[in-house]
Amino acid sequence: MRTCLATVLYALAIQATAAPADYPTKSVTIVVPAPPGGIIDASARLIGIQLSHALSQPFVVENKGGGSGNVAYAQVARSPAEGYTLLASYSGYHVGNPLLTPKLPWAEKDLEPVALIATATNVITVNPSLPVHTLTELIAYLKAHPGELSYASQGNGSVSHIGTEIFKQQTGTQMLHVPYRGSGQALQDVLANQVQVFITTPPSVIGHIKSGKLRALAVTSKQRYPELPDVPTAAEAGLKGYELETWVALFTPAGTPRPVIAKMSDLVRRAMEDPVTRTSAEASGFEARYEPPDAVLRRVASESARWAKAIKEANITAD
Repeated sequence: MRTCLATVLYALAIQATAAPADYPTKSVTIVVPAPPGGIIDASARLIGIQLSHALSQPFVVENKGGGSGNVAYAQVARSPAEGYTLLASYSGYHVGNPLLTPKLPWAEKDLEPVALIATATNVITVNPSLPVHTLTELIAYLKAHPGELSYASQGNGSVSHIGTEIFKQQTGTQMLHVPYRGSGQALQDVLANQVQVFITTPPSVIGHIKSGKLRALAVTSKQRYPELPDVPTAAEAGLKGYELETWVALFTPAGTPRPVIAKMSDLVRRAMEDPVTRTSAEASGFEARYEPPDAVLRRVASESARWAKAIKEANITAD
């Protein structure tokens, strides 16, 4: 009996270690928890193309919007843990949803990280009718007119929402939150001066900034954004310690064989080092950046703690 059991265990071990050489033997689906367009979709499609070339198998992007991303997250969480279904996880959903939604159709333990694939800075913009031209002037104006201005976000619990609340708490200022379903209508109302402040990723607003329809006061990364070289970082503008980064990472159902995750993660790393990948990412408004699974877990834990504090202080609840 012991000999038989040992034989079975040995066979399973051989199968597990052999899996990467055979994987994948069919197409892989990357589920995107948002409609086409935007950083989640663009980064998923970019890495999908690279992985298709590397593995000679199709990587199909499936856009699955709805439920603040929870429909897509639940779908991937319930998928077979074989490496053939991946999730392009967005920081606003991955960090925000567990903190704001009491009964999620998925849990963090249901998903395992493969690799970080993209990051994007955010830019602090205001309607140009507002009599401020620097971040310091905006903070001073907000303190002199508490609660008189409003800010737009891409929805309750989004990066733009929590990021602006962190800004308010760090600067001791007050603004009214006006949530939207995505950036489209939010941007239109900022342009129309229905709301005055909007913190968002650059691609949707850069054209309006360059045309003068929006005023950019600072970017929220450590370095300046190449397409807006004259816009200072928040630290350069006088607000040290304020950073806000949007990110996308690939996740797979929990229980996916470790060799499969390791193989996929290594291929993502190689893709991120490719100058063509980096150039394509920059053209789409984000940075192609790799981090291994353990670094992604640390990133999630760090941001979850930071967001939990901001949510508690602002008394933010789910919709």
